[in-house]
Amino acid sequence: QVQLVESGGDLVQPGGSLRLSCAASGSIANIYVMGWYRQAPGKERELVAAITSGGRTNYADSVKGRFTISKDNAKNTVSLQMNSLKPEDTAVYYCNAAALYGQWSSWGQGTQVTVSS
Repeated sequence: QVQLVESGGDLVQPGGSLRLSCAASGSIANIYVMGWYRQAPGKERELVAAITSGGRTNYADSVKGRFTISKDNAKNTVSLQMNSLKPEDTAVYYCNAAALYGQWSSWGQGTQVTVSS
């Protein structure tokens, strides 16, 4: 069992930056990949960025060049640095952790990011 707690969501103006953090606890040795997903009102949840235990990263096309995912193994955290934010980035952002073959997946409670002037 893995527990995830997100933080860092806020209201920011277009062009601004935010950093989201996700703290993992529990059976963290079994985590293969951690990622950030987002869900805007009326839309499906979508993958934003992911990072494997080996450090391989994957990004949605819409955030490439603007967002950076990173992990701190010593602190058991995964962060998402978001730059050049756009109104269309407004959503609830969720942290996810999953096993290698998808045997289990855990979600955080979500953190709201609002990009508006």
